[in-house]
Amino acid sequence: EPLNVDRVCIGHRGVYWFAVTTHGRTAHGSMPFLGQSAIEQMGVILEAVRTELQPALAGRVTRMPVVPPGAARATLNVNGVSGGQPVDGIQTPCVADRARAVFDRRFLVEEGFEAAKAEVQALLARTAARVPGLRYELEDLMVVHPTEAPPGSPLVAALRRNVAEVLGRDAAIVASPGTYDQKHVTRIAGVEHCVAYGPGVLELAHQPDEWCSIEDLVNATRVLALTLLDLARPS
Repeated sequence: EPLNVDRVCIGHRGVYWFAVTTHGRTAHGSMPFLGQSAIEQMGVILEAVRTELQPALAGRVTRMPVVPPGAARATLNVNGVSGGQPVDGIQTPCVADRARAVFDRRFLVEEGFEAAKAEVQALLARTAARVPGLRYELEDLMVVHPTEAPPGSPLVAALRRNVAEVLGRDAAIVASPGTYDQKHVTRIAGVEHCVAYGPGVLELAHQPDEWCSIEDLVNATRVLALTLLDLARPS
């Protein structure tokens, strides 16, 4: 994971991806008053997310050492919105009878998935209650629970010791803003002593030109090799 060569990542926040679909009533685009636009209904939901839910999430901060600092808060992003006629080609003049938005909710270990989903359900119900005719569906797409290596893990201690040996400075203990394969190793394989370590610049993750320096690649390889030797030695 691209979390910088002088950091040991002990875990990550939780993830709840979900989709909301609004249903309208189609009509000829020249007579929109005969229909009901699902896109306009989605706009109402997106505004409620922006003005009600996102400000509430911004006030919640985890005890986990998540980096960068802004990611230590609960967050919600709109990953994509679609609806109505295709944007390419010849248009058909119709009122949109369907719109869909996909959301990325990152929840804290202090919140939990059930509470995060219930909050979304409550927001949608409140919004529908004040907007006549608003019809929607909520669809769960993916759920990942927070994970964290146990305190005093010998794996963390070995990595920190070898980061100091190779780089000449102490390793920071961090948690990831995103999710990665630690969740599978911990929850499926049952290996609790699992972390992420490697070269790369966190702020460049998922950018068009993601890269790491050769120096960091070599140093990270040395750290991992020394750590493997330490852990393989008889205690």
